[in-house]
Amino acid sequence: MLRNYLKIAWRNIVTNKAYSAINIGGLAVGLAATLLIFQYVAFERSYDRFHEHADRIFRVKADRYEKGALSTEWAGGPFAVGSHLKAAFQEIEEYAQVYVRNNLLLEAHNRKYKIEQGAFVTPSFFTVFSYPLLTGSKQTALTEPNTGVISTSLAKRLFGTQNPMGQIITIERELPIRITGVYQDFPKSSHLKADYLMSFSTFQRVVNPKNEPDKVLANAWDWDGCLTYLLVKQGTDPEKLAAKFPAFLQSKEQVDPKTGNRLDLHLQSLPDIHLYSHFMFEASPNGDGNSVYVLLCVAFFIISIAWINYINLATARAIGRAKEVGVRKAVGSYRSQLIGQFLVESALLNFMAVVLAFISIILALPLFNQFTDQQLTYSFVWSARFWLGLGSMYAIGTLLSGAYPAFVLSNFNPVSVLKNGVSAFKEGVFLRKSLVVIQFSASVFLLVGTITVFRQLQFMRSQNLGIDIGQTLVLDRPINDSTRVAKTKAFKTYLLQQSAIKSVAVSGSIPGEKVEFNAGGIRLAGTPQETGKQYRVIGVDYDFVNAFGMKVIAGRNFDTKLGEKDAVVFNKTGIKQLGFTSPEKALGQKIDFWGDILTIVGVVDDFHQQSLREAYEPLILRLDPGVNGQLSIKLADSNPTQGIATVKKAWSQFFPTDPFVYSFLNERYDKQYRADERFGQVFGFFTLMAILVACLGLLGLATFTAQQRTKEIGVRKALGASVGSIVSLLSKDFLKLVLIAILIASPIAWYAMNEWLQGFAYKIDIEWWMFALAGVLAVLIAFATVSFQSIKAALVNPVKSLRSE
Repeated sequence: MLRNYLKIAWRNIVTNKAYSAINIGGLAVGLAATLLIFQYVAFERSYDRFHEHADRIFRVKADRYEKGALSTEWAGGPFAVGSHLKAAFQEIEEYAQVYVRNNLLLEAHNRKYKIEQGAFVTPSFFTVFSYPLLTGSKQTALTEPNTGVISTSLAKRLFGTQNPMGQIITIERELPIRITGVYQDFPKSSHLKADYLMSFSTFQRVVNPKNEPDKVLANAWDWDGCLTYLLVKQGTDPEKLAAKFPAFLQSKEQVDPKTGNRLDLHLQSLPDIHLYSHFMFEASPNGDGNSVYVLLCVAFFIISIAWINYINLATARAIGRAKEVGVRKAVGSYRSQLIGQFLVESALLNFMAVVLAFISIILALPLFNQFTDQQLTYSFVWSARFWLGLGSMYAIGTLLSGAYPAFVLSNFNPVSVLKNGVSAFKEGVFLRKSLVVIQFSASVFLLVGTITVFRQLQFMRSQNLGIDIGQTLVLDRPINDSTRVAKTKAFKTYLLQQSAIKSVAVSGSIPGEKVEFNAGGIRLAGTPQETGKQYRVIGVDYDFVNAFGMKVIAGRNFDTKLGEKDAVVFNKTGIKQLGFTSPEKALGQKIDFWGDILTIVGVVDDFHQQSLREAYEPLILRLDPGVNGQLSIKLADSNPTQGIATVKKAWSQFFPTDPFVYSFLNERYDKQYRADERFGQVFGFFTLMAILVACLGLLGLATFTAQQRTKEIGVRKALGASVGSIVSLLSKDFLKLVLIAILIASPIAWYAMNEWLQGFAYKIDIEWWMFALAGVLAVLIAFATVSFQSIKAALVNPVKSLRSE
């Protein structure tokens, strides 16, 4: 019986090539797009799940409150948190702490390397996490001062085929590290990134060389920036554990009821960090959970549209198969046999679509990786989860797309069908119209989403940053030794004498990155300590403000002629936080900066230190003529290539032993938008796929509509109807459905995109023309699709049409 079903199904597929091609093509595109999105989402959600105890590892998030108001949210909180929590709560099995230190100079075998990612970690690091330590002991590799472990890729880079164990490397020219282990490179799906790990006791010795009791890291409650991870015991309820933290913090004098200043601690599940954590001192840039789930919705829309196509075309084609069903039932076929026949046909079509979709994924994966900046591999082929998902989609698709047509077709009355012909079948029209509305509602929703995403990206890129970052070369900071200050000053003086250079400035942070220095307790001199506030602080030289074209709205810039060393410049937001109603009122005021009394000499207008996702933050530019920071060099517009060559030559003269590492500031700033741009591109691409699938279904329906109205078209043409009037006749019913879809989709799209925009501090308004544009595009796409077949039908000779009837 099954063999007979398959033969009949195959004959129907071959006989109706256009119908079959539309169905198989639509299903294949829908499946391929959906599976690619699933792989993308699966990778984003796989972060840190490879750890053996991933479900029991939590990171401690720290919130600082001032006067009862939240001032800062830290991914990396106080250094004291780990040891004190471990001692206080028996639910904690172990803890690990990580202090990230990136972009350090490393020296081995008299060769220097700039290493981007590294950290100081506690000895328990390899106990809490499951990163494989290939050589060395998990228990002892990171216990002693001046010891560390390196990744396999760094070991190969530094030592080639030599054994790295016991070798000495030097960090920043002054910190010798003995290699006590080699670990396997961290997986791509790890939120922690590191080429080298140094023992925490090494860092303790660096910050407290005299071993003074008040500088012990384990008691540093006021020093934030340390990532603390807890491995809790089996069966521990993290919510109940976190509920005990307020009383614990009060016992550690971290809560002041009088002033409202306090520290709060929360637990973040390790697998949630990558998608849902965007706070101060993150180990690395994280993903966006909202974007991931938006793409999941897109995948649902695409596959739903593909399945709707099948149902629509199958029910429409039922008119042409009515006599076939009538004859079969008249000669004794049972309804169950007819249902089985149509389900087998659906299964065969879906199977062919699955095969085509799988081949498409294999071919498209490299391009998809390039397009999304992901690193997906073909390993999913061996994943049981992938095949389970593919099999489930095949089964669901077969049943959903095949069941309704099967039951409708098998329910025909043979006497009525054979007596009255195709006119007897009036069922399914409402369903088909409803499904077309659903299809185009999804398409309009995606079009509005695409317009909104690209408008927001365009808005962020077109806004005035408040600073000039064009033609700016950024050099990594020189090695900090006794000659650095003098060399840097001579280097600047030399460059400013060159025609290719416009300005040179040194600063602790540059635009486009989070300000790492967060200082609390800053207050007006003479005011109570509890009035202190938190500020971002950038150490700058005399030329920083002018080099970036900042607008001084009150007072003045730093002045080398005055030889001032106790001057600060605030931004406008910082002055407001200090309590002044106008920038002018702040001029000349003294502030207490951790015991140093500094004078406010100027106020600059707010500028975007980071992307427009972030709001303006209270900022202090603290004058430090000898600041150890990155150099920002403004090149002359005429010949940037010559400028780079000039800078490189000067660098080799003044810093001959330091590697020359440079980048352009505008490119570094733009990196902040890469994730949003990537999301926009992916969203737009899959919106296009969804519309393509919807159009294939609409084309199929238009084809069958034209076929069923062949006689009517012939009569109308014979009576003098024009091609335009016939195209209008065949198109207007479809266009009505698209207009209904626009009305349904618009409020849903407005709500969804408004929620998405809440993730941006500075955002566009969702305006009426965006919905109008999406609607016009949907109507034009639908009209073009239907008109193709309508014009074709209208141009047929009426004599031929009437003869065929």
